[in-house]
Amino acid sequence: MSKKYLYSPWRIDYILGEKSADCVMCRARDHAHDEDNLIVYRGKACYIMLNRFPYNNGHLMIVPYAHESSINDLPSEAWQEACELIKTCERAYYDAYHCDGINIGINLGTAAGAGIAEHLHIHMVPRWQGDSNFMSVVAGERVIPEAFEISYKKLKQAILRQINPHA
Repeated sequence: MSKKYLYSPWRIDYILGEKSADCVMCRARDHAHDEDNLIVYRGKACYIMLNRFPYNNGHLMIVPYAHESSINDLPSEAWQEACELIKTCERAYYDAYHCDGINIGINLGTAAGAGIAEHLHIHMVPRWQGDSNFMSVVAGERVIPEAFEISYKKLKQAILRQINPHA
């Protein structure tokens, strides 16, 4: 059985970069700067944002407003809305990107790979057959073929179509 590795050296900038004393997820709650914060949708208990250090173009995070590190500590309405937003994002990915698959994950704690362990969030990454390429292996770089601005507009529109299909 051959092993496959998720090799993501471009994320070292985030890992080793300067960290703010406050929570970046809580800071993004400011409604006045949604586009700057890459927020594509706001619900009652959660919001959806593009990951600034993506594994692939269109990498989204579903983030509860509640600053909790555990699923068990989240208010029930936040967990329920997060689960509904996973379904919304799945449909939006197929609508906007026609992807071949989707990775969905939650990293609880730093030992599990959470870069921001203090504020639970759910990652969603669209995937395509053959979407890994030689740049990751040879140059230690990842090619993200779409600008954040385009991903933002595309996914925001697709998510809003899923939330309110009759608008």
